[in-house]
Amino acid sequence: MPRPIWSGSLSFGLLNIPVQLMAGTRTTDLSFRMLDARDKSPIRYERVNAETGEEVPWKEIVKAFEYDKGSYVVLEQEDIRSAAPESHDAIDVEAFVDVEAIGPQYFEKPYVLVPAKKAEKGYVLLRETLKRTGRMGIARIVIRTRENLCALLPRGDALLLVMMRYPQELVDAGDYALPAGKAGDYRISPRELEMAEALIASMESEWRPAGYRDEFRARLQKVIEKRIKAKGGKVRKSLEEPALRDDATTNVVDFMSLLQKSIDAKRRTPASKAVARKPAKTASKAGKPGKAAAAKPKPAKRAAKSRTAR
Repeated sequence: MPRPIWSGSLSFGLLNIPVQLMAGTRTTDLSFRMLDARDKSPIRYERVNAETGEEVPWKEIVKAFEYDKGSYVVLEQEDIRSAAPESHDAIDVEAFVDVEAIGPQYFEKPYVLVPAKKAEKGYVLLRETLKRTGRMGIARIVIRTRENLCALLPRGDALLLVMMRYPQELVDAGDYALPAGKAGDYRISPRELEMAEALIASMESEWRPAGYRDEFRARLQKVIEKRIKAKGGKVRKSLEEPALRDDATTNVVDFMSLLQKSIDAKRRTPASKAVARKPAKTASKAGKPGKAAAAKPKPAKRAAKSRTAR
């Protein structure tokens, strides 16, 4: 069984669901090694000092940022840790948006969320609610030291966590010379549009992903196997990974109570009460009931909320 990439809890409102993040993709590319053509020995890559030509051991290597040509500033591990978010064990859902609101250019890589033992009820509750409302969750997850933006989507029996790109990573299509305007501006006749629509209609089909294969890889694999057999060798099979022990979760959660408290926390409180009671500071920044998408809690408060719920 594959090993989890990350373990923690999925939190929205006051609800916490222990989950594991599992790979949603697999590598199918054929990897090649570079050999010396003279004696077929593997080529080794070395870390070499550009000035002396000597090999540098890993313990002597540091990370640096080149802020100008030939000018570097060295970053210590403490510097990188200081910039990392505090919460590493929770997927904090910040908002729920319509599934049609986000374009495909924002989505990058899918993962599968698997509930821990005794956490199935909360998992199914969120999955079915997302299906009924046509919403997806927008959250953040910290893997190693990097904070990632991600989307939470229901697909069949699973909750998918899809890594997203930040807007700053995307190139605006308007930066390119694109043909703007209507079809008539490019002398496209109504008859040509009708013919194009008829062609598309004739090619309509249901989406069957199993029908699409990497044909180049399959043909190359056969060539490799043929060469191995010609040498009298055997094709090695990939070894299965050892089974993973599931973490047992024995918490009995009152979901109705937590849901009601989460909704109440989003209600606006009167200004007088907000001054009188310190806890009202968090509630006063929330949106109206049922509009969890409007609230965007600060990272430190989200982490504290997750620890309290757990």
